[in-house]
Amino acid sequence: MTRFAPGTTVRKDAGLYGYERALTRRGLFPVAGVDEAGRGACAGPLVAAAAIVERPIPGLADSKLLTERRREACYERIMERAVDVSVVVISPQDCDRLGLHRANVAALRRAMARLEVRPGYVLTDGFPVDGLGTPGLAVWKGDRVAASIAAASVVAKVTRDRMMLELHEQYPQYDFATHKGYNTPDHQAALREHGPCPEHRFTYVNVRAAMEQRNGQEES
Repeated sequence: MTRFAPGTTVRKDAGLYGYERALTRRGLFPVAGVDEAGRGACAGPLVAAAAIVERPIPGLADSKLLTERRREACYERIMERAVDVSVVVISPQDCDRLGLHRANVAALRRAMARLEVRPGYVLTDGFPVDGLGTPGLAVWKGDRVAASIAAASVVAKVTRDRMMLELHEQYPQYDFATHKGYNTPDHQAALREHGPCPEHRFTYVNVRAAMEQRNGQEES
């Protein structure tokens, strides 16, 4: 079992809503979960979401374990059933300016601050986030074991994927619709051929290398 608040425990077999139930029994409610999407991408925004879930959402799971179709359906159910949801978008330019970790933490804090319902406890995925103004816990693989984090992960992922589809219309040469800005072989090949666009993160080694290669070709 995992101990995370005085007098509170969660059994490993408690299910996806175990953390929320245990915290609610201790009077630490409502429980919010925060998560982000796009941290590992080399193009496109970083998107953070916060969610408060108090009743079961059919099909809810870690966004990475859902197909695109099921993720979209789950997103709609979350927006219908969640007590509160908020989303924050950090541009690639701000990711470069702040550095990825600082941008990530800032996004999670802002997502929490935008919730209209003030939570009594916050669950974060993987690492602690200071400055939330509310007691909380970092949960290892939280998007797989805590409903509020899973809901936040789905909202962040779907929001970002939709943005990447829009960017695909502006920059079809990179095929953002397929890889969503992550560094796949096809994306890397497009970078080598076309160089980066304004939606790339220029502090990333592969993007910077593609830019230098492109500049060298233009000068020769």
